[in-house]
Amino acid sequence: MQGFKGFDKNLKCRDFQYEIGGTYEHDGALSLCASGFHFCENPLDVFTYYTPADSRFAKVTGENVSDQKESDSKRVAAKLQIGAELSLTDLCNAGAKFILDRADFKNAKESNTGYQSAATNTGNYSAATNTGKEGFAIATGYQAKARGAVGCWLVLAEWEQKPDGLHIENAKIVKVDGKRIKADTFYTLKNGKFVKTS
Repeated sequence: MQGFKGFDKNLKCRDFQYEIGGTYEHDGALSLCASGFHFCENPLDVFTYYTPADSRFAKVTGENVSDQKESDSKRVAAKLQIGAELSLTDLCNAGAKFILDRADFKNAKESNTGYQSAATNTGNYSAATNTGKEGFAIATGYQAKARGAVGCWLVLAEWEQKPDGLHIENAKIVKVDGKRIKADTFYTLKNGKFVKTS
């Protein structure tokens, strides 16, 4: 099973020393959050355990993965191979792909409330709203905005006026955590940052 793992700045996780390219095997029973080698299927869930500022990240492959699951995508394996180290940008891009690959675009609309649903809008000054669990709102038009419930993801684009017309300067994704990014609050992307808007 493919996944992603976070480490401290020395490539340690819970006092266990890892190396890029290394393979590790666990003897004994597997228990989520207790014994075995842990990783996340969703790249963005890694941030729950390791903050972006002072951590390192890698793509991993788990073998003999337990069926145990928690509220996020954390898994535990008997064997774990550490693949390529990822930059923060690499991890975020992988997270965006993970979410987009699972989006129900067939049933997407400007406002959506279903589980793992998508609300999309591409028009200038448009808005996308999503209140469904683990859904996301995508607004990619000029000065567009998006909002969602806690647990949803917002995807926004930032445009720049150039001599030959408007061009996308930035595109970012963020999770509505209820703290840094508030629920049911519209955001737009400005200077590469998510900014509250009316």
